[in-house]
Amino acid sequence: MDSVPALDEPLKKVLGPATAKVMAEHLGLHTVGDLLHHYPRRYEERGQLTHLADLPMDEHVTVVAQVADARLHTFASSRAPRGKGQRLEVTITDGSGRLTLVFFGAGVHKPHKELLPGTRAMFAGKVSVFNRRLQLAHPAYELLRGDAEETVETWAGALIPIYPATAKLESWKIGKALQTVLPSAQEAADPLPEALREGRGLVTLPEALLKIHRPHTKADIEEARARLKWDEAFVLQVALARRRYADAQAPAVPRRPKPDGILAAFDDRLPFTLTEGQRKVSEEIFADLATDHPMHRLLQGEVGSGKTMVALRAMLAVVDAGGQAAMLAPTEVLAQQHHRSITEMMGELAEGGMLGGAESATKVVLLTGSMGAAARRHALLDLATGEAGIVIGTHALIEDKVQFHDLGLVVVDEQHRFGVEQRDALRGKGKQPPHLLVMTATPIPRTVAMTVFGDLETSVLDQLPAGRSPIASHVVPAADKPHFLARAWERVREEVEKGHQAYVVCPRIGDEEDGAKAKKKSAEDEAEKRPPLAVLDTAEQLARGPLAGLRVEVLHGRMQPDDKDAVMRRFATGEADVLVATTVIEVGVNVPNATVMVIMDADRFGVSQLHQLRGRVGRGSAPGLCLLVSEMPEASAARQRLNAVASTLDGFELSRIDLEQRREGDVLGQAQSGTRSSLRMLAVIDDEEVIAEAREEATRVVAADPDLERLPALRTALDALLDEEREQYLEKG
Repeated sequence: MDSVPALDEPLKKVLGPATAKVMAEHLGLHTVGDLLHHYPRRYEERGQLTHLADLPMDEHVTVVAQVADARLHTFASSRAPRGKGQRLEVTITDGSGRLTLVFFGAGVHKPHKELLPGTRAMFAGKVSVFNRRLQLAHPAYELLRGDAEETVETWAGALIPIYPATAKLESWKIGKALQTVLPSAQEAADPLPEALREGRGLVTLPEALLKIHRPHTKADIEEARARLKWDEAFVLQVALARRRYADAQAPAVPRRPKPDGILAAFDDRLPFTLTEGQRKVSEEIFADLATDHPMHRLLQGEVGSGKTMVALRAMLAVVDAGGQAAMLAPTEVLAQQHHRSITEMMGELAEGGMLGGAESATKVVLLTGSMGAAARRHALLDLATGEAGIVIGTHALIEDKVQFHDLGLVVVDEQHRFGVEQRDALRGKGKQPPHLLVMTATPIPRTVAMTVFGDLETSVLDQLPAGRSPIASHVVPAADKPHFLARAWERVREEVEKGHQAYVVCPRIGDEEDGAKAKKKSAEDEAEKRPPLAVLDTAEQLARGPLAGLRVEVLHGRMQPDDKDAVMRRFATGEADVLVATTVIEVGVNVPNATVMVIMDADRFGVSQLHQLRGRVGRGSAPGLCLLVSEMPEASAARQRLNAVASTLDGFELSRIDLEQRREGDVLGQAQSGTRSSLRMLAVIDDEEVIAEAREEATRVVAADPDLERLPALRTALDALLDEEREQYLEKG
């Protein structure tokens, strides 16, 4: 009798089509194996209650609590004009706080009979706010009395697993589905090499799966988690180790600068000396460029630490050695900004083939999607003939039409905006694999760098160039203290009177299309949040009100490229006092005379984004000021996040805070483009040791058996982690 479903069995055969459809669409679970790896988020003990006090807004939650009281109200409404409308309000408590549940209309009858004071149950729903109180409207619930036989059976264990759930499928239904497939855990093939597993005292995979879904003790949960964390860390590190191994086998043209070439000429004309950090990182890069396999380096640098200078010197070294260098930027504004600042820094060295160009000069061309046909043709020709040593562009660089004479180095700016595939598409344009330098101004904790960018060596620039000014940051609580906001605009006027300039950043553009979307969203939004402030409205209000008489300009992503460029030029040359913009100014924009930045609805931005934005001021000799305006209440998580940003300028510290507050899967899911599953068990900040050890073990395993021929179960786990397309990229290196 073989009634145990195989791990690759589709869920619809085991659970029926309706449940399987919801699991596939809302949780990304398709097979028995997928469901077994859908781990509980946490566990409730029967004798213990959850914390209602710290429920997150707008999230789908599951709580175990006790009914304190239940009241049925009648009211008149358009549907029930004679006062026949019914509303049931149930208050539940868990010792840490209280929460209101609301049921309306015909939906009140069942809970009115069942949710009597003293009853304990699991409740699931979306947390919203009504009359300044948290509530769940029409939550699903499961009584925990143990009356029904099925309930007794399902919740027999003392520990109740709470699963990541959705509005369409509550945690306890997922729990019941898991009980159905749990016998299949015995079939799970173990990806960890036996020696490694035994050497570290880890339980087998089938045992870990049983203990994570049906633990009898807390020790069971700990054992299972320790094992499953190792699986995730190890399989991911093996994927990265194989990529590093393949890269190390690939041939590349060594690129060494000439002693009297363009790099030497550039260094001679620099009006300042490089920082110690810039020199050290440059040496690491030049050593990599001189080898005969491709460099793969991640350059992390604090906002304003001079990464562009380091990247430019690397590009010039490659031009010296007869190759070409391409810099990939995420937006047109940034590509244009880089092009402008690089040609300014190079002066006559960027005028190759022109009258007045220096002897060792080269051409620096710009290539973006919105260029006119003639300019584009010209740029493409310069690349194909090798006339242009340096090209700076957006995604347009990746297109098929773009041909290089001899691509020697690819520099990717703001790596988190590009997937691995885009990186590889550009690298595929070299006759042999070009060297790769990836830059990010979002500081990344060491473990994340090991996990997300594990195929790259890392260099860190943590020293600011001399002459950079400190930036003071303050939170402006606009709702609690409106006079603080009035003072913020006075500060902007004061800075402009001193001859400086200011940025005002808003989350939204605010033209019709945008407005319609926002209206639709806010009507549906149960918390009835107002739409985020918009650039166009804010600019108009400021120009008419607190900043009347100042030259206010706007900049956003939907403007024509030429218009954007013209606005940036006017701001850079001081012809505009205040630039009201979206986050298009987040990276790379360099106007040393801008000293103050006001970020409206700052709570709508992420921590690293706020840090990036703030880095646009204080770039000259005058001190910078960043004001974070928010209407969120003092006690909210959003305000705590803003206080954290205001309290430190250390990007590495902020990136830790950011990671602790966000779900890590989001971080890894975006950057590890192509991996089907984000990390479920591994916490990149807390599990630093596991990740570092897994990296060492993975490197050892891959060096001994690059194709994993002796480890078929590990191969299978790797195939499940990587989709086919991504696997090709890993093999292609």
